[in-house]
Amino acid sequence: MDLAKQHLDIGLYTNRREEQLAFWQGEVGLEFDHVGKLGRGIHQLRHHMNGSILKINHARDPLDQLSPSGYRRLSIAKPGLAGVQSLTDPDGNAVDLVPQGHKGIAGIGIEIAVSDLAAARQFWVGALQFQAGPDDTVLAGDTVLFLQQDGNVKSTPDSMAGAGYRYTTVQIHKCDLEHAGILQRGGSEGGPPRTIGTTTRYSFVRDPDGNWIEVSQRAQLTGSLD
Repeated sequence: MDLAKQHLDIGLYTNRREEQLAFWQGEVGLEFDHVGKLGRGIHQLRHHMNGSILKINHARDPLDQLSPSGYRRLSIAKPGLAGVQSLTDPDGNAVDLVPQGHKGIAGIGIEIAVSDLAAARQFWVGALQFQAGPDDTVLAGDTVLFLQQDGNVKSTPDSMAGAGYRYTTVQIHKCDLEHAGILQRGGSEGGPPRTIGTTTRYSFVRDPDGNWIEVSQRAQLTGSLD
């Protein structure tokens, strides 16, 4: 996969705008970038995170009561820490602040609960063409994915409109090309490529447990949407 940046992004949904901003900016210390309007009363509050972006999608209307996705914990490297600081945001999302280099994390790490470790590895390494790492990890650029076998995992809902971590984003140069390649290599369709104005062409694919991955061609990174 031809990456446009070496860091995955992660998106969450919430109805608690002010509480979430206070937590992620105040307690975690993330820098606010800008607000993107996604339509249907959803504003995306984007925050910088060691080259990655945390996308806090605030929904005006009450979110559906959905079972959690497989994205279970976000780890963020932070200079000067002597040890791991485990926190929980206002919606119950787990986030660890970790010393740089902890478990190989230079930027961020994402723990993913999976029902079948072999199938998950085949998807993230085979279909998405990321690099296999040690001890059931996958290296997506400099983002470390921790695959955790969990026999109680349920398939992720077909809707993302529920509180919690709901999707990751990989930034690439050619959305249509990469989307088709992922499907040919065994990924599942989540949503076909579409364009937002002059800024982004994006699609969605899904892993064997139904977790959502956004495939994003962002003009800010690629220069155009051609």
